[in-house]
Amino acid sequence: MKKILVLMLSLIMAFSLAACGNSGSETSGNAKDSDLAYVKDKGTLVIGITDFEPMDYKDDNGDWIGFDADMAKAFAESLGVTAEFVEIDWDNKIMELDGKTIDCVWNGMTLTDEVTSSMECSKAYCNNAQIVIVPKDKADQYQDKDSLSDLTFAVEAGSAGEEQVSALELNYTAVKAQADALMEIAAGTSDAAVIDSLMAAAMVGEGTSYADLTYTVGLNNEEYGVGFRKGSDLASALNDFFASSYKDGSMTECAEKYGVQAAIIEQ
Repeated sequence: MKKILVLMLSLIMAFSLAACGNSGSETSGNAKDSDLAYVKDKGTLVIGITDFEPMDYKDDNGDWIGFDADMAKAFAESLGVTAEFVEIDWDNKIMELDGKTIDCVWNGMTLTDEVTSSMECSKAYCNNAQIVIVPKDKADQYQDKDSLSDLTFAVEAGSAGEEQVSALELNYTAVKAQADALMEIAAGTSDAAVIDSLMAAAMVGEGTSYADLTYTVGLNNEEYGVGFRKGSDLASALNDFFASSYKDGSMTECAEKYGVQAAIIEQ
């Protein structure tokens, strides 16, 4: 009987030690699964972007600037890491994120159903819309959705603009970036484009690179957010950063620098 009791006690102790060991492993695993810890450990926040003025674009020295770029740098600094910008194929943004070639998508990204179901997203921080761009001398012909059916469009692949023209069953060609869509119209290879209203305000019309283009029909209303890997704790950290930067005025100051202050959403 004593031998049986000793054996039972030994088994109980063995199971207890194993349970403690598993508990420690799970804790360690949770720490490893923290995106915040991962980013701090490697010392960089890698940000997936496209060339998109006034959100992310290069200055004369080749450095990335813009409202999103400047806010991303400030967020990275608040984490004690360096912001690193990588141009991505917008259509592959989710794959790039899940493959850890980037840590977030921060580039005037519309919070579509696809985005929110595939990424851990921040709260919305900016209002936007998808709008139609046409040559200025033809603008009076295209003032409502019904007038667009005979046009061929250029849109960024995987964008909210592509989603809108597809829903309207319009003819379109998908290009790499919104800037390329504007180039298609300028070159005469497409009749029109659909891009973000904030980009249009910076790049289309008098005093811009596309003075002969203008915007006409608004197709929707939408909001921008930042996307992280699903379950990432960086989204919560960014929400806290947005709230503090809105409160202390630095977000508004940055928005005014790039002319997007009217689109900022209160945090």
